[in-house]
Amino acid sequence: MTMVKARVAAVATVLALLALAYHLGLFERFAAPERARDALLALGPWGYLAFIGAYTTLQPFGVPGTVFIVAAPLVWPWPVAFALSMTGTMSASVVGFSFARFVARDWFASRIPARLRRYDEALERRAFATVVVLRFVLWMPPLLHAFFGVSRVRFWTHFWGSVIGYTPPLLAVSYFGPRLFERLRAAPRDAWGWVAAALAVAVALGFAWRLRSRARRA
Repeated sequence: MTMVKARVAAVATVLALLALAYHLGLFERFAAPERARDALLALGPWGYLAFIGAYTTLQPFGVPGTVFIVAAPLVWPWPVAFALSMTGTMSASVVGFSFARFVARDWFASRIPARLRRYDEALERRAFATVVVLRFVLWMPPLLHAFFGVSRVRFWTHFWGSVIGYTPPLLAVSYFGPRLFERLRAAPRDAWGWVAAALAVAVALGFAWRLRSRARRA
């Protein structure tokens, strides 16, 4: 009975936080990096807490985490941006992990995609290394939080594996992000056409390779 009450209280808390975020307009403000930047600058020193609080509350339930980590280096110097991005990312990961494990385990378990399920065996044999690799490659999708939550991986294994997996990409975005944006803005319009063409060719080749692989397996 105590566990049931704890779950109900956790659900009620999350719903209240989401309702508060909606009432304050956080969903709209953090829908794009430009809006997030303007909102954080307007808050002054309170922007640190607003950033972490919004990230922690919104990302596990659908708002892309890339919005926050892209906005951070546009607002603050890169060391501050990295620290805030890491804090917010880990907070959101812990919320998503804990919610899936202790509150809605059965609900999330039925919605984990097959492409994540195939890592179940790897988590049992090499939990720490698997968490590091998946965090490094996939970053922070809410379903990955849930997948770790419904798996048998221990909380601290997930925590420290996530820290290591997150560090390289978050550091790269925090340090190189503003420079990349400036170069993209300065790029001539013709360059965008070549970039789009290269991406289209890469996608077509990847799709063809995938079809060929399926045909070989069949």
